[in-house]
Amino acid sequence: MGILEVNDVNKRFGGLQALNSVTLDVEEGKVHAIIGPNGAGKSTLLNCFVGRLVPDTGTVMFNGQSLLGIKPHEINQTGVSRVFQTPEIFEEMTLIENVMIPAFAHRDGAFKVNFWGGVSEEGEVGDRAEAMLAQVDLADKKDTLAGSLSRGDKRRLELAMCLVQEPKLLLLDEPTAGMSRADTNNTIDLLKRIGEMGITKVVIEHDMHVVFSLAHKISVLAQGTVIAEGLPDEIKGDPRVQEAYLGGAHV
Repeated sequence: MGILEVNDVNKRFGGLQALNSVTLDVEEGKVHAIIGPNGAGKSTLLNCFVGRLVPDTGTVMFNGQSLLGIKPHEINQTGVSRVFQTPEIFEEMTLIENVMIPAFAHRDGAFKVNFWGGVSEEGEVGDRAEAMLAQVDLADKKDTLAGSLSRGDKRRLELAMCLVQEPKLLLLDEPTAGMSRADTNNTIDLLKRIGEMGITKVVIEHDMHVVFSLAHKISVLAQGTVIAEGLPDEIKGDPRVQEAYLGGAHV
């Protein structure tokens, strides 16, 4: 049994069956990639993991605990963090301030700065935030406004904001979207380093170079249904997957 167990999840929007009996088993410490064309249901599935959507039927279990009916911030407190397609950062704040916000939220259950409390507590949070920036190679930019960063550095900042919460499971929705090949390769290297920390990752990604560089296991979604699942070499060799999704992609 995996750290994340998804069983027979269905989700319908009006006449559209967005997810159809989706079942996944994500192993602890591994990278599980979910691929498929636009509209396959990938982001809908992730939204069911983090409480933004509730499945019509089925179960989502994390570390033996159901995530259904739990508010997003409560799911975050259980050890689940998500990186969005478009980096969600505070552009008018510095990098260190961006990372301190989720650090406080992780400590207190919400972002609450105690102005009457000891400065040492806030100093400790600042030290943790700076350590996370160093982890993603952004420590030298800690006092820079986040809005001035490149796309790749904004993604690094968002990863630092997730890592400071000490997640057990990191959900990444197209982590290299819009990046240059150089930034993409740097992000692959960074995610491999994060993998050495033992954090389980679920990655949604269209870039097959990224998928095959990172994934231990791959699930293929089409029209809300898992049509193939297996090791990277098995997915590469599946004729349905080659025809429908990989095509002439360079991997």
